Amino acid sequence: MTDQERLRLFEAQAEAAYAAMYDANSASAAAARYSDAKEALYDAIALAGQLGHAETRERLEVRLAHIKAVFRSQFSS
Repeated sequence: MTDQERLRLFEAQAEAAYAAMYDANSASAAAARYSDAKEALYDAIALAGQLGHAETRERLEVRLAHIKAVFRSQFSS
């Protein structure tokens, strides 16, 4: 697998986990999907940085901030 493929995989995993957050049947399940999304995005951000893809890294950091804000506003008590 190439670095570009790994980057796309991490991002796809993050988006799938984010979508699954909304389908979770409990707060703990939503939190687990949130954690999965964050972990995948952290991996993607790190890889983008290693590859020197500053724009991709910045886009992913913005996406991570959005997901954090959504979780805090909709899933946290």
